[in-house]
Amino acid sequence: MGSLSIWHWLIVLAIVVLVFGTGKLKNMGKDLGGAIKGFKEGMSEATEDDKKTAAKSEAAAKPEAAKSEAAKAEAAAKDKQA
Repeated sequence: MGSLSIWHWLIVLAIVVLVFGTGKLKNMGKDLGGAIKGFKEGMSEATEDDKKTAAKSEAAAKPEAAKSEAAKAEAAAKDKQA
């Protein structure tokens, strides 16, 4: 009573074809394929955008890090003078 045999799946497939018809199933397959393709393209665009954003934030962070290091050096020099 566990899993369905190949005969059960063939009967289900035959019923689906009778209910929806081959034309409707063909259109549903095209729509599903188009949706999957669009999803993949959207995901690849999102990862490219994330990489660009990360590169921009790294480039923006480097000057700030250099400024903070320069400020620390100046503060240390002032402490030594005092």
